[in-house]
Amino acid sequence: MSAQVFPTKANLIASKKSLELAKTGFELLDRKRNILIRETMTMIDAANEIQGMIDETYASAYSALQIANVTLGVIDEISLSVPVEDGVSIDFRSIMGVEIPTVTLESSPAGNYYGYTDTNAMLDEAYVKFDQVKRMTARLAEIENSVYRLAEGIKKTQKRANALKNIIIPRFERQVKFISEALEEKDREDFSRLKVIKKHV
Repeated sequence: MSAQVFPTKANLIASKKSLELAKTGFELLDRKRNILIRETMTMIDAANEIQGMIDETYASAYSALQIANVTLGVIDEISLSVPVEDGVSIDFRSIMGVEIPTVTLESSPAGNYYGYTDTNAMLDEAYVKFDQVKRMTARLAEIENSVYRLAEGIKKTQKRANALKNIIIPRFERQVKFISEALEEKDREDFSRLKVIKKHV
């Protein structure tokens, strides 16, 4: 590649400028990659914490539901009175150019849809716990999807940074070296030619 570049001062200036731009690009990509990795690690910690809370809340919810089933009989019909959740909305925000989701679950107050006459406190507790799990699951889905997208962003950023570090920057360094050496050689030849001319004048 270097041998194909015509060794002129203009090409040397252009190659040096391209080399500096490539180095700056690499530094920016490396910084972006580090920020994305830091953000990903924070989200993984948050996901682990929420998963633990979900597991605990599910255990409490199923325990209460089991007691409700024993005391009230199987509550299939009662459960049908609870409305289906349709208040989920998804937006997106950007972290260093990576689009990640923001999941919102409308904060509607937990209501008693099944009445008090044929139910008991254990069913109420099961309902409240499952409602909590639903909200935590929406948050967990947001975080896990964000982690996946950030991981993809890290992979792409790393690929571009590697291309600059291992291919583009070395190519421009070879170009600058080739042109500089060719110009120095030309200057030496010109100097020798002038000395010969002066001898004959």
